[in-house]
Amino acid sequence: MIKHIVMWTLKDQAEGHSKAENLVTMKALLEALPSLVPGVVELEVAVNPFAAIPATDIVLYTVFASKEDLKAYAVHPEHVKVGAFIMAVAAERRVIDYEI
Repeated sequence: MIKHIVMWTLKDQAEGHSKAENLVTMKALLEALPSLVPGVVELEVAVNPFAAIPATDIVLYTVFASKEDLKAYAVHPEHVKVGAFIMAVAAERRVIDYEI
């Protein structure tokens, strides 16, 4: 199993919307991915996690059966669309992948 965790801090304003509005949109887009992209075993999204240092606005936790499934997810057109929105609204991104 592969765990893929991504944390973002969003811009205060982007794409004509506030950070709060973009968080709602981003959460909905990410949560829709399991039904659109094969290979996602588990997916959770947390908004405004507490006690995050450095500050983090939104966290994505995903599980894949294999490295190949994670690679396929990364280039899937639906994931790429969501990624384009995220790149426009995110100020910072941190990611970690590990195998269990």
